[in-house]
Amino acid sequence: MRNPKDITVVVAMSGGVDSSVAAAILKEQGYNLIGITIKTYNYEDIGVQNEHSCCSLEGINDARMVATKLGFPHYVVDLTKEFHREVIDYFIKDYLAGRTPNPCVICNRKIKWEALIKKALSLGADYIATGHYARIKFDETKGRYILMRGVDSSKDQSYALWGLTQESLSRTIFPLGELTKQEVRELARKYGLKIANKPESFEICFVPDNDYTKFLEKNVDGLAEKVKGGDIVMDGKVIGKHRGYPFYTIGQRKGLGVALGYPVYVIGIDPVANVVEVGTEDKLYHNALIAGNVNLISVDKIEDGMKVLAKIRYSDEGTLAMLKNYGDDKILVEFEKPKRAITPGQSVVFYDGDVVVGGGIIEKAIDV
Repeated sequence: MRNPKDITVVVAMSGGVDSSVAAAILKEQGYNLIGITIKTYNYEDIGVQNEHSCCSLEGINDARMVATKLGFPHYVVDLTKEFHREVIDYFIKDYLAGRTPNPCVICNRKIKWEALIKKALSLGADYIATGHYARIKFDETKGRYILMRGVDSSKDQSYALWGLTQESLSRTIFPLGELTKQEVRELARKYGLKIANKPESFEICFVPDNDYTKFLEKNVDGLAEKVKGGDIVMDGKVIGKHRGYPFYTIGQRKGLGVALGYPVYVIGIDPVANVVEVGTEDKLYHNALIAGNVNLISVDKIEDGMKVLAKIRYSDEGTLAMLKNYGDDKILVEFEKPKRAITPGQSVVFYDGDVVVGGGIIEKAIDV
């Protein structure tokens, strides 16, 4: 890499501790910085307001305050149209298809990287930087950029970054990859940043109360009336009526509205028949899944029989699995031990140690 003084970096700034410290580190290292906060949605358009999200007025003001203190320009870039098209529309479409989407994965690829890199290049910048806890290196042997877990396992965010392309990785810097969260907060205090003790947000930015039902009803005209009253089925028999299939997810136990004297869980959703299928907990376990929309990072193709550690949700510790090519650009993932509540729409991410092999969107759980 060239001398930092000859390199311009656009820093994606949410106004939080992580992106602010990432900027401070790069500034100290001598890079020329441009701070950008992305505006992703309008409160009035989607019917929610979250003053602690990355695109709130509070977040914008905090980001600008940090940029001013560190001595570099800060701009707000309006990507509301792109965000609605790529993320919110996708989110709604997936729920209406009976799946449970992970919008952060799509936002990372389409908005925080592809759109931001395009903006950065238009400003004459060489790289973008974010406050994600992950690492990037270039493998000379493979000729590929490699995405790796962050050193702080409790904060590692590589799971949500599996969709990044080689082009995106080639233009990305992760200043926090080698740091722990505690070290980042200590650096924030060292740099005199007022946001050093700012709390983190764990919610999806455009659904701040985590009330997906309210969000979907607000944004899909007449949804509640269209989908209510379908059957809840167990072992082929109707045992009740549901309030709308998009309002359920695989593994859900509470709020089913059926009393059988023992716990049952959502094990399947059929949007075409407007049916929610429930069953006992053992029915939640499957030993394989099919993934689509696959993006590979550390390899250019999957060799049948490849062994990996596979994660099916952010909090999942991972399970040893074998990968096989499956039809047109899909992958069959066979687990050594059955996995609980494999959920269509969520991401499955493959690891080889700390290295992210790649990932995909779960299409369905199966048994092989």
